[in-house]
Amino acid sequence: MGLFSSQFANVVEWQEYRDDVIFWKWCNDEIKKGSRLVIRPGQDAVFLYNGKIEGVFTDEGSFDIESQIIPFLSSLKGFKFGFNSGIRAEVLFINTKEFTIKWGTKNAVSIPAPQLNLPGGMPIRAFGNFSCKVSDYQALIDKVAGIRQQFTTEDIKERILAVIDQLLMRWISKEGKDMFNLQANAYEIAKGIKEDLDMEICKLGIIITDFKISSFSYPEEVQKMQNRAASQSMIGDVGRYQQMNMAEGLAQGGNSGSGMAADMAGMQIGMMMGQQMANQMAAGMMNQQSPQMHPSQMTGGLPPKFCPNCGTPVNGGNFCSNCGQKLV
Repeated sequence: MGLFSSQFANVVEWQEYRDDVIFWKWCNDEIKKGSRLVIRPGQDAVFLYNGKIEGVFTDEGSFDIESQIIPFLSSLKGFKFGFNSGIRAEVLFINTKEFTIKWGTKNAVSIPAPQLNLPGGMPIRAFGNFSCKVSDYQALIDKVAGIRQQFTTEDIKERILAVIDQLLMRWISKEGKDMFNLQANAYEIAKGIKEDLDMEICKLGIIITDFKISSFSYPEEVQKMQNRAASQSMIGDVGRYQQMNMAEGLAQGGNSGSGMAADMAGMQIGMMMGQQMANQMAAGMMNQQSPQMHPSQMTGGLPPKFCPNCGTPVNGGNFCSNCGQKLV
């Protein structure tokens, strides 16, 4: 009988080979006499009988099912193995670690932007990651494990992406967030989304432990507009900003033709901008210099009594007898 018992014995274990599997269900016809349960680090083993939880085992190690497991099962405490009889039970192995999953919007999310007069809204994409772990075994079994052999992070990701668009729209639009400075509000937006996601996913027996938004991205045209606005603010002069636009436009036009045409256009633009900058510098220097008045202008057209240059009395003359300064 010992020989047959060893032939029928099972090793109930999960040789975890994928980091993305949240749970895996061991299924066999029967658990035979002499079988052992092996629990590895980071695993919990849940015994199921007729779809109900009979016992949860969290200690890692190798255990004899008949002597070390059965006595702790709810409705199978008195079960006795016979020569041809075994337990028709299932064992659900649960990965207890915290999973970190990357997410990203598949399509651009149109956020209402009434201040921009865009009927369809501003199309925005977002990227980041979130963390989750199993928290409620009974809910997980009732909602998922009852009909699934295994459950992966990809399954969770699909559920997250199904609702992420609506949550992004809600939390970006809330309290009038600055449409062009969303990164500054990323922490607050992510915090709100995490709370909403947790309420949704906890129904599956899984909690969201963290949610992060790494970046927002705008349409290419909007990004170019932002770069132009930043360049304008650095230059600080509208005239030069217009010159830059003109130079860029001519250079792009030249690129569509021959290289020589582009070089000539660039030279002409450089000469024009250089001449204009020289004129502006000259005008600025002239404005900084205060105009000097003729001595007669200060005395109403009459010769002064003293030379304004050296202070010598002039006695009504047209020139200073000391330094030769013209007085009239």
